[in-house]
This record gives sequence, C-alpha cells and structure tokens, in this order.
Amino acid sequence: MISTAKSILRNSLLHYHPTFPSPLPPIPFPLLHLNSLFSLLSTFSSNGGNPTSSNGGKPLSSSTKNDDYFAAVHHISNIVRRDIYLERTLNKLRITVTNELVYRVLRGCSRYGIQSFRFFNWARCNSLSSYSPTAIEYEELIKTLARTHHWETMWKVLHQLCKESSLNFSTEVIEFIIREYGSKGFIDEAVRVFNSCPKVFKCEQTVGVYNSLLFALCEGKNFYGAYSLIRRMIRKGASPNKETYSVLVNAWCKAGKLREAQEFLEEMSKKGFNPPVRGRDLLIDGLLNAGHVENAKALVRKMAKEGFVPDIRTFNSLLEAICKSGEAEFCIELFSDVCKLGLCPDIDTYKIMIPIVAKLHKLDEAFRLLHCSIEEGHKPFPSLYAPILKALFRAGQFDDAFSFFSDMKIKGHLPNRPVYTMLIRMCARGGRFVEAANYLVEMTEIGLPPLSKNFDMVTDGLKNIGKHDLAERIEQLEVSLRGA
Repeated sequence: MISTAKSILRNSLLHYHPTFPSPLPPIPFPLLHLNSLFSLLSTFSSNGGNPTSSNGGKPLSSSTKNDDYFAAVHHISNIVRRDIYLERTLNKLRITVTNELVYRVLRGCSRYGIQSFRFFNWARCNSLSSYSPTAIEYEELIKTLARTHHWETMWKVLHQLCKESSLNFSTEVIEFIIREYGSKGFIDEAVRVFNSCPKVFKCEQTVGVYNSLLFALCEGKNFYGAYSLIRRMIRKGASPNKETYSVLVNAWCKAGKLREAQEFLEEMSKKGFNPPVRGRDLLIDGLLNAGHVENAKALVRKMAKEGFVPDIRTFNSLLEAICKSGEAEFCIELFSDVCKLGLCPDIDTYKIMIPIVAKLHKLDEAFRLLHCSIEEGHKPFPSLYAPILKALFRAGQFDDAFSFFSDMKIKGHLPNRPVYTMLIRMCARGGRFVEAANYLVEMTEIGLPPLSKNFDMVTDGLKNIGKHDLAERIEQLEVSLRGA
C-alpha cells in the first residue's frame, strides 16, 4: 500500500501546478528562536523520541521537549495554511522532514486541501531529507482532499494508485470518500466509488463500505435504494451490524417514518438478522437523534408499562435529551420507574441525575444517588459532588457544605479549579469571606492559581468586614503569585 501511494503522488501530484492569485506580499512569519525548534524536529526521531538540547547535548525534560516540538509543528502548519509562497518559506527554514512531522502537519491542515497537497509534494522533494511517505500520510492527504471537495485531484490519486501498483487501498479511506460524497448530496458518485471497489480499487465491499453507501443513500432520502442495498448485502453474505440498523432507523425517524422503521426491524428479526441491541432501543436512539423527544418519551413509557426497560446507554441519552428540554421532574419520575423494573444505573446515569435533583433542591435524593455510586465502587469526582455543594450553599447550609467538601477531599478525587472558584464565589455571596480566603490559600498550595477577580472579591469583602490584616495578606499572596 505504501509503494502504491508513492506511485500515485509521483505520477500525478508532482505534475500538478496550482494557480495562484495575483502576487501579494508573503505573510511574515517570525523566525526568531526557530533554529533550535526545527533542529528538534530531526532529533526527535533520530534519538528515539528523546531529543537533546543544543547546549552540550543534555537531554531536554519531557514537558520542554513536547512543548518545543509541537510549537514547531504548529508554526509549520500556520505557514502551510496561510503563506501563498509556502514552499519558499519552508525552504528557508531548512527543516529535516520526518514521517511524524508530515502526518501532524497534514492533520493540522485538514481543512486546507490544496495547501496540504503542496506541502506533501514539497516534503517528498525536500533535498535535506530522505523522506519516504508511509500509508498513513497518503491516506490523511486523500481524506483532506475529499473533505475539502477537491474531487478531481483526489480521483487522479486513486486512478494512479490502481494503475501502477497491485497494493490494495485501505477500505477506511473508501468509506470516508463515500460518506463525504453522500453528505454533499453526490449520491451517484458515492455509488460509483462503491461499485469500483472490487475491480478498480481491489478491495472488498466490507460491512463498513456497505454502511457508508447506506448513509449516503439515506442522506439523499433514497429509502427504497437503502432497503435494496441491505437486501443485496445479505445476499452477498455480509451480516448487518449495529451501525447498519442505526443508519437506516435514524434516517427513517428523521423523516418521520416511525412505522417504516418498526416494520423494518420486525422483518429483519423474522429473517434471523437481529440487531446487536434491541430494536426498540434503536428506535429510541433514532427518535432522539431526529429531535422527536416526545415520541421517544412515549415509547419508553410504553416499554415501562409492559415491564421492559431500555438499554442503559439508550436510557442515558434519553435522560440527557429530556433534561435539555427542561423537564427535570419527568426525568426523576422516569428514573424511579425504570429502576423499579430492574435497570442498573452506571456512572453516566449518576452524572446526569445528580445535577438534576440537586438543581431542584432535592438534597436527600442527591445524597442517596451519590452514596449509591460510591457503594458501586465509583470514586466521586468533582462533577458529581459540585452540584450538591452548590445546592447546599444556595440553601444557606454553609457548615454542612464545608463539612461535605472536606469529606469529598478525603473520599473522592481532588477538587479542580472550577470547584474552588464556585466555593469562593458562593462564600463571598453569603458573606463568609474568611472561609473564601482560606480556600484561596488552599488553591495556591495545591498548584491552582486563583483568578484575579477572585482575589479582588475576597480582599474587598475582608476590608468591608474589618479584616484588614487578612486582606493585606491575601493581596501579598496575589503579588507573589503574579511575580512567580
């Protein structure tokens, strides 16, 4: 595959001469301190990922090495994206090209098709390196050309690949191209790529390739063709997977064809091709993806009355959708009903439910859910206990909030900056400026520098309540942090 891709770009890409607009002054790029950065690009690979500094050959620290390396990659990516005369500018930098560098730059320029093409072409002709492209870089370039709708150049690459090499092309790239054609409404082109797989591209029509064409047909609302494709898929011996069902069911639900989606699932079940998840879970997912929250709620209600519970992943998606629609009370009722039927919540369920009940000031239920998650072996993290803290503050239960926070620091994950910021803000709103000052100091001790507005809020509050000495100490702390 690697040699195939080489043949393509040698015979077609190198002969491409992009046209440019009328000459404009090149965009200036600062070259200050870049010599050491770009020398790092070559030593990064030659030293096994452990570059050395230019000062005595001493190894760079891990953080410094990564920061400098990615700074150089980012700088090159900016040149590729913005500079009209990018080849001339890159030549001035005298970079030693490596496979990893090319791949990262192509990834960073994934929305710039012709510019990526020119950079790749330049890298192959770079006189300072013996760069030999691998399949990864070729495939990334082809995806970029498809993503940016440079279809003609992309087809030249594909045809040259088929003419000059016997290596097969990755089916993942074929899937990507079909989906890109489908998302832009070029259904005929998507079908053309699909039909070219066995003879032209020398690759199998895998389940993934079928699913990509199915997606393209559904994007064009060609449901008859999509259903015919599934029949063909079965005749050819390819078993539908979860994505096959999801693509078609989602499209039918999006078009408001719930009955057709149900009949399709029933028919496939009768033929012995049951989806990896239950059919009604797929319907719920399809309705949610199509924005039909009320229909999804009705379907779940019906399932609950019949004694069935949805898949936990599907149920979590439903909870999120209902919560976004503002029906928090319904979420709590639904959660209670399905738990009685035997649904076992996972950590994602708790992440959704605890903020909901805390926001409604149902603190007993919030604590119950948190303790249930702990009993199931989950160590509480900030997004679980922060909503409860906030609810306690809003209820005026400051002492309970302080005690609960201390308990979480011992039993759970360490608090992050947003939690401390919320604590300081809520303490200041409640007039508890001494406690807010203590949390400021605590933040600095664990390496989380507070925001300037937090310092201002606390020092102003301390002065207003007559704690001038403490306010002065907080101001000195801020000065020492800013000067560090």
